[in-house]
Amino acid sequence: MRHRLLIQEGALSPTLQARLQERYETQQLPRPGAERDAFLAANGKGWEAIATTAGYGCDAQLASSLPDLKVVSSFGVGLDKFDLPALAERGIVVGYTPDVLNDAVADLAFALLLALSRRIVEADAFVRRGDWPSKPFPMATQVAGKKLGIVGLGRIGSVVARRASGFDMEVRYHNRNPVAGSPFVHEPTARGLARWADFLVIIAAGGPQARHLVTREVLEALGPRGYLINVSRGSVVDEAALIDHLQQKRIAGAGLDVFETEPQVPEALRQLDNVVLAPHIGSQTEETREAMAQRVIDNLEAYFAGRALPSAA
Repeated sequence: MRHRLLIQEGALSPTLQARLQERYETQQLPRPGAERDAFLAANGKGWEAIATTAGYGCDAQLASSLPDLKVVSSFGVGLDKFDLPALAERGIVVGYTPDVLNDAVADLAFALLLALSRRIVEADAFVRRGDWPSKPFPMATQVAGKKLGIVGLGRIGSVVARRASGFDMEVRYHNRNPVAGSPFVHEPTARGLARWADFLVIIAAGGPQARHLVTREVLEALGPRGYLINVSRGSVVDEAALIDHLQQKRIAGAGLDVFETEPQVPEALRQLDNVVLAPHIGSQTEETREAMAQRVIDNLEAYFAGRALPSAA
């Protein structure tokens, strides 16, 4: 008999779903709500695995409704919506997809950084409106030789730092603890890093412990010539404070791929011309999404073959 797998409704691409359906006996798990509750009450037994995403996760309540659950395979790197202690207590293994998206997210961080500093979005609109023949375009900010602060020097943050070397940027970082062997200066506080940096890239892991890590005080330290780039989780930045600082020009600008309540983006942010906005597309390249899909499959196949997962949380 084939192993039984729940696939989170609305989470995975049709191609990945089809590949999973070839390998397992599958059923769609309804989105959170009354329909899911009814489904789990009537059909919770017998399911050995879930395929889900970082956006849906797997909390203790869902796991408790699945008494035969053994493995969760998540499409994504965020783990803040997984109750890892509760899952571990049950012996449930969690796989996810780190590393394969490092380059794509680092690329987007620099795309946002360059779009902000060189005013690319504004320049595009300037040309399209036909303004070029009648007036000069405003001055922009050079990236080369500037100071780059990274909040979260993990897998992706390290790739961002390597990208910075191509622009002759000086790099420092803030983590809760220094990274052993890192060639970069560790700043003990995010506020101290912001005070030093020209560009502050946020790539810290999400979760309750990182909520509003970038406070009003951190933004104040970044100052009116500093730029913020967030490609981690919207909850890491105090969004209300960010909007205030952008409106008052107390920081120079922000490049945002993530928001506190996605996909809703505050109207105040959408009205600002010193912000570049993206719809959470850090990993959204064909190459990266294919690699992530393969890792979802690889994690499940490794578990059912009795091997260690390639990417266990």
